[in-house]
Amino acid sequence: MNRPTKIAVILLSLIVFSYAAVGYVLKSDDEKSYRALTVYGEVLEKVQEDYVEEPNIPKATAGALHGLLESLDATSSYMSALEYAEFKKNAAANPAGQIGAVLSKRLGLGYVMVVSTFPGSPAEKAGLVPGDILESVAGFTTREMSAEQAAQMLSGLPGTVVKVGVVKTVLGQTHTDIREVTRAVAAPVHIAVTKLGGDIAYIRIPDLEVGKADELRAKLAELDRDGIRKIILDVRGCAAGEDSEGITAAKLFLASGTIATLRGQTVSKQEFSADASKVAWKNSVAVLTSGATSGAAEILAGAIGGNHRGEVIGERTFGSASQQKLIQLDDGSAVNITVAYYYTPAGKAIPEDGVTPTTEVTTTFDDPAAYSHAENPPLTPGDPKNDPVLGKALELLNSGKSTAEQQFPMRHGFSRTPATT
Repeated sequence: MNRPTKIAVILLSLIVFSYAAVGYVLKSDDEKSYRALTVYGEVLEKVQEDYVEEPNIPKATAGALHGLLESLDATSSYMSALEYAEFKKNAAANPAGQIGAVLSKRLGLGYVMVVSTFPGSPAEKAGLVPGDILESVAGFTTREMSAEQAAQMLSGLPGTVVKVGVVKTVLGQTHTDIREVTRAVAAPVHIAVTKLGGDIAYIRIPDLEVGKADELRAKLAELDRDGIRKIILDVRGCAAGEDSEGITAAKLFLASGTIATLRGQTVSKQEFSADASKVAWKNSVAVLTSGATSGAAEILAGAIGGNHRGEVIGERTFGSASQQKLIQLDDGSAVNITVAYYYTPAGKAIPEDGVTPTTEVTTTFDDPAAYSHAENPPLTPGDPKNDPVLGKALELLNSGKSTAEQQFPMRHGFSRTPATT
């Protein structure tokens, strides 16, 4: 061990042990934290003394911090000073080319994964499907990369190609399949409505970006004028958007009750309540979910199911409705920490539990294209015989087993003109 490295290790150890000692003397409530710091200092010392060769302390420290943040949840992450500088540079550049995929991490997985892809997007055309594990992006491993960093690396000039390494398992053998994705300018995808016959309509919501709640309100008003009395709201694969948009969309269906609650250790509790003056749809509704339903769409689905306003049919959602805070540290590095969770009307943390359907329908397909359609359907519905989630929704709506009556027991006496927001 050279002299500068030894001095740095000694100083770092002294800081750690001193911090722990002060905490012990002051009898802090965070005694467990101080004990953990002493363990960290002891591990650092043993690594310095007994590792096979002189370790790269800055690299080891960065790795430890990556692991610390990643162990909290799938969204929290650490960026070294160099990584954060690159992150800010790329964010300022704001490249127009995208691949059209929502990315995240699973706790304990390590690598970045695909939550969903947008209909007709470059990611979909390249064969990426929900659940795909991206081992690498542009030749760099995603092991210690946040989902935000991976998304930035996948962005670039329209028409340029980026390579991604997708982990695949065939006959028990795992390998990395290299895919080429051509970036393109993302065109807005609008809410699609399909009348299924009789008084039932299918509404596909691809995302909940700003403006989608107003678009949904307009579609609902049009369907009401056309005599539609039952709707299927499909948010399978809906993983992008603003949390506030999910709350606003839920108000279109709920006359009373709690939509969601936001709270955290340092975030003041916020309870989002229904508003009868905002209701735009008073008839039957069924919501379709999948493992690729995430974020704002989870708030919407959780509010409708949790208030017994309609059936939620499909699979448990991804589990990511939360708020993060990006904090720059003194050395130029940064941490992105989850500071608050959204909770369902029943008080369950969405990032921990997801939203559980009132009627669970599991879809499993060996064919990647069929699986992708089950988790993240196209804008136009297919044959219900090949879509068990859609088929179950039609069965429940046609049988009259709707929970809409609990909020609107005399819906035929209401005006059918939606309230203005």
